[in-house]
Amino acid sequence: MRRCIVAGCCLWLIGCSVKPQNNEPPPENGPESEDSLEILATVGMVADLVRLVGAEHVEVTQLMGSGVDPHLYKANRDDIQFVLESDAVFYSGHHLEGKMTDTLEKLSKQKPVIAVGEEINQDDLVQSSESQIQVDPHLWMNISIWSQGLEVVANALSSLDPKHADTYTENAKNALSQFRDLHQYGIEVIGSIPEEKRVLITSHDAFQYFGDAYEIEVLGVQGISTESEAGLQRINAIVDLITDRKISAIFIESSVPRKNVDSLIEGARARGHEVIIGGELLSDAMGSEGSYEGSYLGMMDHNLTRVAQALGGEAPDSGFQRKLKTD
Repeated sequence: MRRCIVAGCCLWLIGCSVKPQNNEPPPENGPESEDSLEILATVGMVADLVRLVGAEHVEVTQLMGSGVDPHLYKANRDDIQFVLESDAVFYSGHHLEGKMTDTLEKLSKQKPVIAVGEEINQDDLVQSSESQIQVDPHLWMNISIWSQGLEVVANALSSLDPKHADTYTENAKNALSQFRDLHQYGIEVIGSIPEEKRVLITSHDAFQYFGDAYEIEVLGVQGISTESEAGLQRINAIVDLITDRKISAIFIESSVPRKNVDSLIEGARARGHEVIIGGELLSDAMGSEGSYEGSYLGMMDHNLTRVAQALGGEAPDSGFQRKLKTD
């Protein structure tokens, strides 16, 4: 049976393999334990949910690290060993993982594969106007919505490891309290931005859930997926808005090239208006491994704090938990 699984995985992965986006194998996180579950997670936002809920009972391998764009990620041969050695795979879903989605769906016939975002309340989802994507997959940008993933993970881990089910449930409840506190912080600091300046312009359309949650207008140069190209008409329309409304700051993203944002700055300057880069936001990938920003709470603390500060609101330099990097 193992040979069949290996052969199947090889066919799926080779079929979509290209040169790996990162030459280093994904890092392993968590304490070593013979009893721990071996979990494979695609993106950091999902991996962190599993770490928070599973704690010492899980070993999490994360495929896509800091700065990696999940929309464009293509599984490579090196991923096979991580797939085969895992007890379960967790991913975000709603086509966030782009070309890897088909592979993950086929893998579900061989072992538990959980699409965390697809288990979240359907009424909370933002519908997409893009033909290839029915639902905006960036659910984690609304902390209140993403917190539902804690229960999804707790239920999945409990099914895999019933003897620690009570621990998983308790860990999820404890994490939920932190999520709620940070969500309230976001409402307060974004709410402190003067209403006329409450416009968030970024590299691609990853912040609609953020806008809905914290009542700020959001515009992305590219569409929901970074596979879509930003047309000249779209860039000119945003330049018009920047100059007409005297927008003072726009934002780049850590996992998306900044060329389109630079085009906005040049376009506004050509019309006599100076707009600056208000900072780098963490959209489809968290911060560097081992840093506070490399956790989900740190990622969102960073985004909320830096947006509020750049657009004229009030927020402490060190953020909600007083752990953000400061210059």
